[in-house]
Amino acid sequence: MRVLIVGSLGGQSTAATKIAMDRGAKVAQVDTIAQATAYLRAGRGADLLMVDVSLDIGALIAANEAERIVVPVVACGVNVRPEAAAGAIRSGAKEFIHLPPDPDLIGAVLAAVSDDERPLVARDPAMLTVVELAERIAPSEASVLITGESGVGKEVMARHLHKKSKRASKPFVSVNCAAIPENLLESELFGHEKGAFTGAVARRVGKFEEADGGTLLLDEISEMDVRLQAKLLRALQEREIDRVGGAKPVKVNIRIIATSNRDLRQAVREGSFREDLLFRLNVVNLAVPPLRERPEDAVALADHFLRKYAKANGVEYRPLSEAARAQITTREWPGNVRELENAMHRAVLLAVGDQITPEAIRSPDGSPFNAYGGQIARRAAEAADEAAHLVGRTVAEVEQDLILDTLDHCLGNRTHAATILGISIRTLRNKLKLYSDAGVDIPAPGETRAGAA
Repeated sequence: MRVLIVGSLGGQSTAATKIAMDRGAKVAQVDTIAQATAYLRAGRGADLLMVDVSLDIGALIAANEAERIVVPVVACGVNVRPEAAAGAIRSGAKEFIHLPPDPDLIGAVLAAVSDDERPLVARDPAMLTVVELAERIAPSEASVLITGESGVGKEVMARHLHKKSKRASKPFVSVNCAAIPENLLESELFGHEKGAFTGAVARRVGKFEEADGGTLLLDEISEMDVRLQAKLLRALQEREIDRVGGAKPVKVNIRIIATSNRDLRQAVREGSFREDLLFRLNVVNLAVPPLRERPEDAVALADHFLRKYAKANGVEYRPLSEAARAQITTREWPGNVRELENAMHRAVLLAVGDQITPEAIRSPDGSPFNAYGGQIARRAAEAADEAAHLVGRTVAEVEQDLILDTLDHCLGNRTHAATILGISIRTLRNKLKLYSDAGVDIPAPGETRAGAA
């Protein structure tokens, strides 16, 4: 987390700096808004600007936007009139903090704008396998492609990779390729020279140079324009970039991590993604499983979010009831970790009593997740019906059906099926060979016994 303090903050800049640094932030300070823009233009980087409310915050934001620099602003001041604080918000500040600074308030603001407050929580075997691979390749210089559904925690995994790498003491810079308009992304990545376009009043360093020595995360890279992909490929191959309007290349020393929630091989077939770029990025692939395949993680993450939002809202932490745990592990969570986090935040606010019960876990519109109870009851009934049909069958027959049904459920994925069954991959393969030798139909990877998925 990088904080840039702009102005004296009414004589409280030293106290604010200490509080921010105590919470792990790296803090710099400049006196004027012109110096702030110059600081950011030079590529020194900031994740948050804490600006003296007496300065022209609107002019600072406008100057930054003209140079295609977007950093959230928090206004700060001593004995500030309500109308002045409201004026700062209208000018574009995200928040106003009264000074002298309250440590918990500044901590909450830092947490709100910083992804560093999202630790990697992994308890489920399906996720632990991915984490083990990530930590094994983290010290290398290999490019990594992290794939998975929206909300599974791909950026959290990328930050974990960086922290475990040899570049951990250097910058970690993230660019969301889907959130930046196509005509701005090139300048954001590679920077620009003075006069390269209207508003380019001075040279600006891009994210590649800002990340020099460290790690650059290209989030949702599948959304990048094909033309820009060609320039990115050259940067990866040559380890040098061309600023927009530049006359000579600039050397960079970075490690690239990319994420995608789309099938990039399918994008290659459709012509929307370059195959040679995919090869460059996909030296190692980390496939983060969806939350529905990580029931142990779902409970651990839910508890983490309950503690986080209890503290943020100044209420006592309340644990999950057994019924709520069952509700969490049986829901499919189509929004994955992001949806779970929002549900736990609401639960903290809605819960009554000394535990978080199913009644507190609600949809965004306030309605309960009624499907949970029906789902649990249906599964219980199915289990009871299945048990009645086991009488008179041998253990070997029941085991074979269980293994093959699990393999169908996993679309032929042997590793995933072995994890669910609680056996080693070698044991599973040996069992499948016996069944195959006996003439039993075995689903191939990506298929079920009924055919291709």
